[in-house]
Amino acid sequence: MRNPTHVCRDCGATAPRWAGRCAGCGEWNTLEATTSAPRASSEATTWALADVDVSRLALRTTGVGELDRVLGGGLAPGSSTLLYGEPGVGKSTLALMVLLAHASRGSALLIAAEESLAQVARRARRLGDVPSGLEVAAVTDLAQAADLVVARRPEVVVVDSLSAMNDAQLGGASGSVSQLRHGAERLSQSARATQSSLVLVGHVTKDGDLAGPRALEHLVDTVIRIEGDRHGSLRILRAQKHRFGPTGEIGLLEMEGSGLRDLPELAITCAEATSGVVLGVTRDGTRSLVVEVQALVVAALSSPRRVAHQVSGQRLALLLAVLEARCGVSTAGCDVFAATAGGLPATDPGIDVALALAVASATQGFVVRRDVAALGEVGLAGELRVVEGLARRVREAARLGASTVIVPAGADLEGVDGVRVVRCATLAEAIGALTSRFAVGAVE
Repeated sequence: MRNPTHVCRDCGATAPRWAGRCAGCGEWNTLEATTSAPRASSEATTWALADVDVSRLALRTTGVGELDRVLGGGLAPGSSTLLYGEPGVGKSTLALMVLLAHASRGSALLIAAEESLAQVARRARRLGDVPSGLEVAAVTDLAQAADLVVARRPEVVVVDSLSAMNDAQLGGASGSVSQLRHGAERLSQSARATQSSLVLVGHVTKDGDLAGPRALEHLVDTVIRIEGDRHGSLRILRAQKHRFGPTGEIGLLEMEGSGLRDLPELAITCAEATSGVVLGVTRDGTRSLVVEVQALVVAALSSPRRVAHQVSGQRLALLLAVLEARCGVSTAGCDVFAATAGGLPATDPGIDVALALAVASATQGFVVRRDVAALGEVGLAGELRVVEGLARRVREAARLGASTVIVPAGADLEGVDGVRVVRCATLAEAIGALTSRFAVGAVE
């Protein structure tokens, strides 16, 4: 006998009857009716942990190098991975690339719940040759999809998308809390039973969060978000949960007409030397990435504006105050625009020095040489502070062509060779070093 209950579509909290407000998260009109059947109890079996065979967990490479980097080597047999992102960011393209790469050496299955077979075939042929090992089924019925996984027993299976799957025996429309939770549970069980690597494509809400109950993230082994501006080409893969490895790694991809291309390293944008441009090194996860920080300071026609794109607006406001109070660089009465070239976000404190020097360069008109990079955090007293992974950042800057780096005075760079290190205790000292020695036209 099924017991009626209500589940919040935002937080997954349950209630015995409908109420206007969820007791778990406090949101209004989020409770949806569902049903649950009581489980029959059975005797559990125990195993000696030392005798458990782990050889079956050999990872399966996805064929996409940056995705393998995020996954720690590939997809684990019997695992379930949730891939989600905003519309048009490349979720379906990435999932299809994984299937195409694996189908050339094994069996792969695509359950297309949102597109017709002809649409899938057109996209696949645009990405390259289609191996005979890739099968596709255009179904939305959850029971049919789960049975298909058990019958075909593919090594890799993609469901695109989970929100479009529906179980006719379960109340609620496609994409509802009960349908999403039940779909993830049943498909994950089928994957574990067949040792298939399951990839579920998910959607996002209008706020950019994962669509569905929060409990959905706990039902899968790995949650990967793909980020990027749909009008740009850069895509970032970020593991928000990973049971088979660390979550600190990110992957970089570039969207092209023929699909997504790996970006093992991000090339520095080498624009013509001009004021307001300084190289910095940001840190995302375990990767250090050299970025070009740009600033533009112009006279304000009305109330001064501070516009930050891909950099922290709060850090920009703090740095403008420090520049005026500690360094004599005033931007009062001016519009200040700050951004990074290439669309890579740089919001960690280690980019402070580069951002402050870019604003000073744009305000005073001096041009920083293209082989000079600046690293470190700026305090309210104008002092430069050491940030995490400074030595690794310096090595990355040197590897990509920087011959001089400006770092805080207390930086420990033992073992770092091949680059000139300029230690500065304050931001004012760093500005002075740039204008006197490392600006275009300056004599060292």
